Amino acid sequence: SKDFMFSFYLVRRRSNIVKEMEKMKNKREEKRAQISEIRTKRAQEFDSSCPNSEFGRMIKEFRATLDCQPLSITDPIEEHRICVCVRKRPLNKQEVLKKEVDVITIPSKCVLLVHEPKQKVDLTKYLETQAFRFDFSFDEMASNEMVYRFTARPLVQTIFEGGKATCFAYGQTGSGKTHTMGGDFLGRAQNASKGIYAFASQDVFLLLNQPRYRSQDLEVYVTFFEIYNGKVFDLLNKKAKLRVLEDGKQQVQVVGLQERQVSCAEDVIRMIEMGSACRTSGQTFANASSSRSHACFQIILRRRGKMLGKFSLVDLAGNERGADTSSADRQTRMEGAEINKSLLALKECIRALGQNKSHTPFRESKLTQVLRDSFIGTNSRTCMIAMISPGMSSCEYTLNTLRYADRVKELSPHNGGGETQNHMEIENEETEISGESSTLQHNLSKDEEEDMSPHMFNFREAVTQIGEREEKVVEQLRELRQVGRMTTELDYLLGITEQPDYDLETFVSRAKYFVEESSRNFLSVRGMLMFLEIVPTQEFLNSTVTNLFLFS
Repeated sequence: SKDFMFSFYLVRRRSNIVKEMEKMKNKREEKRAQISEIRTKRAQEFDSSCPNSEFGRMIKEFRATLDCQPLSITDPIEEHRICVCVRKRPLNKQEVLKKEVDVITIPSKCVLLVHEPKQKVDLTKYLETQAFRFDFSFDEMASNEMVYRFTARPLVQTIFEGGKATCFAYGQTGSGKTHTMGGDFLGRAQNASKGIYAFASQDVFLLLNQPRYRSQDLEVYVTFFEIYNGKVFDLLNKKAKLRVLEDGKQQVQVVGLQERQVSCAEDVIRMIEMGSACRTSGQTFANASSSRSHACFQIILRRRGKMLGKFSLVDLAGNERGADTSSADRQTRMEGAEINKSLLALKECIRALGQNKSHTPFRESKLTQVLRDSFIGTNSRTCMIAMISPGMSSCEYTLNTLRYADRVKELSPHNGGGETQNHMEIENEETEISGESSTLQHNLSKDEEEDMSPHMFNFREAVTQIGEREEKVVEQLRELRQVGRMTTELDYLLGITEQPDYDLETFVSRAKYFVEESSRNFLSVRGMLMFLEIVPTQEFLNSTVTNLFLFS
């Protein structure tokens, strides 16, 4: 009886297990069918020819959960000594044709989200959303007028109060910097009246005509120059090469830079168009005609010849990675190295300004040297507009730009926007420079050297040496061109040999000195040329033209 009951129990138990297994099997099949149905439905909703449609769907679903309240033209204008903003441009025609996925979301007037596409080991796709906070975030619907209203416009009043103001447009090539600063472009035709250069000029003349300024004998001047490969060129004077020197009072002077007096906004627009047409451009990975120089347009207020205030508006050259220039020619690689060096120096100068540091590392590049007076003094204000491309293929470059801008002024994306404590140590007092020295020095403080990685320190030193030796060899060749002294000495030596009683000993001694001195000069030039011929090698440039955020 017991055996029978036990057998019956086992049979019943096996039967229950079979039923449970069948239920589990049915549930799995139902779940697979549901997943298959969802995938089919999603495939119908998105273009199957788009390789990244799955990421596009995930981003769309994420945005559906947000209550977006972008910046409005009616929002109050907040004033900051250091203002850092970001502007997202719309997808361009090429990106639309390639069916690019927009990976940038701007849910509020200060916050920006980057949906970085990722893939697990099992090939499962997912998004890693990174949040950034800035003083203002402009979406693709924002116009140049709106960007100007919140960024450069609050700085115009500063120059009427005897201060210095700067506004920078920063980002990768093709992100819309030149459009924002210089106006609309249709091919090579430029409508300069729609850019921040022109908007600022119009406001300057509006203020100038107000009763409180009308009687102050104020005059408006403009300059327009570019910094290309560490050299300065005047865009309003046939691209004449300029020298940047420091006088005995440690004031930086751009020798030969022409200031053009203007009497109305229309005059300014003509100057902008004339200078923009001369600016250096070249082909890059992102743009067939990309600006390869920093263009600086300055509005200067003078009272009876003496400078009252200055507004510098700078369209920075696009930053690039070493991977983007590794297959380019030497000139393009050198451009990239110099651009990244100057952008790094600029970031540190703005940070020093915002933190009221005693040391400002403006000597690290020609860009910051020329703009030195904008980084010192209590009445100095700065704005940086970080320009980003929204396409998925530009995601890495976009993150680099945002990290760079974030390091300029660190705002937490998780709170009301209070600035976080910066952990960089206060630099030492700036090294005193003898008033007798007229040329600019390239000195790093001890703290800067300690904070810098060996790779970055070597990079700075190498690029600086290249620039210094290039200037030196040009100066030496300029001296050798002055053959008047050589000709005079040769004529004298040959002339005395015609005299029947000339002193052979004196002739030999003087001729020997002349030959040795000439040989030293030529050998020095030869050595400089050999250095410039060998360095920088392709390997050096490929390793130094790297992502800016790695140096941050």
